[in-house]
Amino acid sequence: MPFSFTETPIPGLLVVEPRAFPDERGFFMETFKASEFAAAGVTGPFVQDNHSASARGVLRGLHFQRAPHAQGKLVRVSAGRVWDVAVDLRAGSPTFGRWHGIELSAENRLMFWIPAGFAHGFVALEDGSELQYKCTAEYHGPSDGGIRWDSPALAIDWPLRDVLVSPKDAALPEFDPEVRYF
Repeated sequence: MPFSFTETPIPGLLVVEPRAFPDERGFFMETFKASEFAAAGVTGPFVQDNHSASARGVLRGLHFQRAPHAQGKLVRVSAGRVWDVAVDLRAGSPTFGRWHGIELSAENRLMFWIPAGFAHGFVALEDGSELQYKCTAEYHGPSDGGIRWDSPALAIDWPLRDVLVSPKDAALPEFDPEVRYF
């Protein structure tokens, strides 16, 4: 089996470790295989792929899309390192408002499955960090939403505090535990 799937403390979030086959030329690995992901409960279909490049200290997020355009995301890093975070925004979830973070890097080759109903964000830990992710829904502007990366109620333990965020992300509202996001 070319993948191992590890549950996180938040149900639904999975850390995915692909099997790499290194040799003197480099390495080969599968980054997705529908049958194995479906067996682990990760179903698509995946309909959009995204790729971003960021300098050290760039923070993107925390973003989500509202139903019926909510997105599941399969995230990986192909260059550099990022600290990747998912926040549970699912109504009625016993882990609503909790977050889980993981370092993803080109070196560790880990992937992070973030189902629909979560906010997602990351901070680049190195210059030239490239994040790629598959989405289960296409981007839909009117469904776009987000919460501030530094919301006190979330208390996310970001490894960098001196970060660069877009004007759009800086204007996002703080997390409010009384709001029904999904």
